[in-house]
Amino acid sequence: MIAVLTSLGTMAAIVAVGWLLGHLKVLGDGAQLVIAKLVFVVATPSLLFATIAESDLHLLLTRTALVTVVTTSAMAVIAALVLRLVLRRDAGQTTIGALSASYLNAGNLGLPLSVYMLGNPVAIVPTLLFQLLVLAPAAFVVMESRGSGRGGRAVLIGLGRSLRNPIIIAALAGVALALLPDAPTWLLNPFHLVGAAAAPLALIMLGMTLSGPQASGSRAPAPDLALAVVLRTIGHPVAAWALGTWLGLEGAALFGVVAMAALPTAQNVLVYAMRYGSGQPIARDSQLVTTVLAVPVLIVVALLFG
Repeated sequence: MIAVLTSLGTMAAIVAVGWLLGHLKVLGDGAQLVIAKLVFVVATPSLLFATIAESDLHLLLTRTALVTVVTTSAMAVIAALVLRLVLRRDAGQTTIGALSASYLNAGNLGLPLSVYMLGNPVAIVPTLLFQLLVLAPAAFVVMESRGSGRGGRAVLIGLGRSLRNPIIIAALAGVALALLPDAPTWLLNPFHLVGAAAAPLALIMLGMTLSGPQASGSRAPAPDLALAVVLRTIGHPVAAWALGTWLGLEGAALFGVVAMAALPTAQNVLVYAMRYGSGQPIARDSQLVTTVLAVPVLIVVALLFG
């Protein structure tokens, strides 16, 4: 639990710095969008390229990866159906809401958690790769398709635009490099250095979004927030436990998939929301609420499975 509290405390400190910068207007008006663009176009692609290039893609063919893929997809689909068909949200709000319910904090919290709580950094890799190679690209296609009509033509337009997305380009380049016998260190070092700024900059941006007065229109609708929080903190861990048990996972393997499924919403969801100008309230509020709830949820998971 020390690892969880340390990671969350570090994140909270960086968010507080962002809040102070925004409150004092040190960086001036419009700084949030500038930081969001920097994270989206430069820092995150660098981090993804280096991370995927050094990953073992065979980890995507394990039972733990299957649990991750099925349960994460289920959370995204359930959230999207409820938001679109029941709550009648538009495509942008539905997409960001679905990400808020399914896209978890694999890098900034999941990696240290897998190292210190599970004793194995490999535990987070299937989740990280699925989010980067499948979940995010699918969301980008939808977001890019908005305003392009309906049907197959809109999907093709969205797919074409998403292929120019720097995050998608970085992920595909990382996969290509991961297929080589050895990734050259001299090539990856600059990307590691720049990518290290992605998480702190995203957290600073989150703090800045909290510094101003929150009008009623900037708050996430209660049904949307409740849906994302319940799926993220309860639905996903329970689904991972049920499917993992059915597939025969036990011990550390079952503990790992359930603990990873209990992680809070990732800060990248807010970056994506600001990049596409839709769903910022649900991305921001779900990240805050699920991060606070992550402590008791992970403690319960550790007591039950650790």
